[in-house]
Amino acid sequence: MLLAVDPIVNQAANWSYLFAGRAGVPVVLRAIVNRGGEQGAQHSQALHGMFAHVPGLKVVMPSTPYDAKGLLISAVYDGNPVVYIDDRWLYEQTGDVPEELYRVPIGKAAVRRKGRDVTIVGASYAVAKAVEASALLEAQRIDAEVIDLRSVKPWDVETVVESVRRTGRLLVVDGGWRTGGIAAEIVATVAELALNALQAAPVRLTLPDAPAPTSKVLEKAYYFGAEEIAAAAERLVAGHAGRDVGTVS
Repeated sequence: MLLAVDPIVNQAANWSYLFAGRAGVPVVLRAIVNRGGEQGAQHSQALHGMFAHVPGLKVVMPSTPYDAKGLLISAVYDGNPVVYIDDRWLYEQTGDVPEELYRVPIGKAAVRRKGRDVTIVGASYAVAKAVEASALLEAQRIDAEVIDLRSVKPWDVETVVESVRRTGRLLVVDGGWRTGGIAAEIVATVAELALNALQAAPVRLTLPDAPAPTSKVLEKAYYFGAEEIAAAAERLVAGHAGRDVGTVS
């Protein structure tokens, strides 16, 4: 996909603007994050943050079978270039998917679990792990709200901010690198719009600023799971979250 950056970023993303809306680029670019399984750095990169930075591109990242179909149909009918990103770690998930055509709106988040103590925001496989983490947190009497962005460009600012205003705490979980990523964008936006509602500094749980390792042992330290998400949320609720973490703490 990186070999096609010029037609994606320099052409498709800009044509509608360059031609004053008289020309569109109704194309869907489907990408797969092939993370884990000792695939190494080149196959395991999650570049959604990079594409979300580009005006004119939309970026969607489904976390459920239902959304996978619904977002794909919405992307096809959208009329704009849409980067549709799958994660290989979700391919074993099953769920009910209607046979008929239906659309999941691009830019509208889904609340996967209601909660009152902390808001956990993510997309793609991070959401699946966040839902698992919410069950671990429940055992610790922490009620976590889990928000599935579904789209990272545009993303549902209203739903996230409304949730943070109720919980007072924000944990953003992102399967991309830490610096300049989606997690940083969400934290900055919430700080701008709901700073007074925050009871603690927002926290990002991301991948470290390093290429994905090939070693299975190093992979265990590089990637986060439900346990790491739950631990970060526990520290946040306890009031001693510390600095942002770029990998498993």
